[in-house]
Amino acid sequence: MRLPVAAFALLLAVPIAAQAATPRDTMVQLGVAPPDEEIARAVERARAEPLGSEANPVRVSGVEGEHAYIRRLRCADGNRPRVGERHNVGIGVFGSIVDVWPLDCGDAAPGRFDLALDMYHDNHEETQAPAGFSLEPR
Repeated sequence: MRLPVAAFALLLAVPIAAQAATPRDTMVQLGVAPPDEEIARAVERARAEPLGSEANPVRVSGVEGEHAYIRRLRCADGNRPRVGERHNVGIGVFGSIVDVWPLDCGDAAPGRFDLALDMYHDNHEETQAPAGFSLEPR
């Protein structure tokens, strides 16, 4: 019974504004968010790399954005890829933590693919799919 009480106490200790904060807002509040100009330059450089790679992670808004983007991905055969367990690979090219989701299309292209996503881009909705995938419309 201690853990739920402790978790509830911790939740009450966090200001209401912080509870509703986006991942980017949290980085700003902690003083670790790269300046917008720096991110813009990094985005331009990353465009030369394959989308969804660690060198050019898909930019999304929060964990919900990660899930929504993955739900829209389709393998070459039109099916959704099987999704493995997420892990992070540290600080990426945009100055924030990058998550990698293993995807598997089986015999369909692109086969197995480690999809890199960066969830610290509030209100950004990616409209492109990594090579070998298509992206279902919203």
